[in-house]
Parts: sequence; structure tokens; C-alpha cells
Amino acid sequence: MKQLFFILAASFLFFSCKENTGKKQLPSNSIFHLATQWQDQRNQSYQLNALKGKTLVVVMIYTSCKATCPLLVADMKEIEKQIKPEYLSKTSLVLVTIDPKTDTPEHLAGFAKAGGMDAPHWVFLRSDEAATQEFANVLSMKYKKISPIDFSHSNIISVFNPDGELILQEEGTGINAEKIAGKVNETAKNS
Repeated sequence: MKQLFFILAASFLFFSCKENTGKKQLPSNSIFHLATQWQDQRNQSYQLNALKGKTLVVVMIYTSCKATCPLLVADMKEIEKQIKPEYLSKTSLVLVTIDPKTDTPEHLAGFAKAGGMDAPHWVFLRSDEAATQEFANVLSMKYKKISPIDFSHSNIISVFNPDGELILQEEGTGINAEKIAGKVNETAKNS
């Protein structure tokens, strides 16, 4: 009986270890655990874990904003300029809309093209209101609809490592693009 127990226990350990080889476990605080569905400006549907393996620079905006969102977009473009060209393929610059009703994939594609943000490393995402709010909560970003066409919102740019862990956040407009790009370059280099 003891021998049978030992054989079963050894078999369990062998197969358990074998199953986990080659699969890296995500950290418990990874955004890639969020199971919500998103659409990008190319009308592709996927979960956030499709972005796994890249350093992410994330901001939440809405395209009809006339106040701070254009400044946040300008900050993202300045960050892009300071990311070393060899690391752009390991990076995604992600803009998540807080106005999914207006910001359809087609609208996001037009906004990206008009803004010169149609390279593969630019990702514009939209989802339903619940998923958008959940993602905002993860970023500690607050927003509220204050009229049919306007939102009040935080201005936060977040950087995530390729495993989806938050590694840097800057709040406000006119952020230190050099600091953020430096963190992106360092993370991409080490991934």
C-alpha cells in the first residue's frame, strides 16, 4: 500500500511539473488576468492578454475631447519619439477610450490615421462601459460623464512590463516623456 501511494504521489508530481514547464506564470497583479473583450482600431477583437510580451504605455482618453486629451496624445507622441527605434517592436502605445459609444473601431482608425498614429505599435482600444470602468479602476483613473459629449477624467500615463505589471505612472499633462521613454527602453532591453 505504501508503495502504491509513493508511485501515485511521484506520478502526480512528475506530471504536474511537466505541465508547468515552458509556461511562465503571470504575476497576480498582472492586467492580463482581466478577462474582458476589447476591440482595436483595426476591428480586431481580443482580450488584453493578447498584448502580453510587450512593454505597454497606456493612457485613457476620448477622441472628441477638446481639453486635456489632445495634450495626453501629444505626450504619447513625445514618448514615442524618445523610445529607441529597436525597441518600438517590443512596445505598444495603448490609448483606451472612455467613450466607447462614440469611439467605434472605425472612428478610432480615423483618429489614429489623422494623428499619424497608424504604425503597428499604436493600439486604440474600446470595450463596453463595464470593462472600461474596470480597467480605469485598475489604473486608479477616475472619469465621469458630465454632459452628453463631455467627460471629466484623470490624466494618467501608465507603463506595464511584458508580464502586465504596473512599473511606472505619471499624472498630469506635460509629463516627463524622457523618464517614461527611459523606463520603456530599459524594460524592452531586458525583455
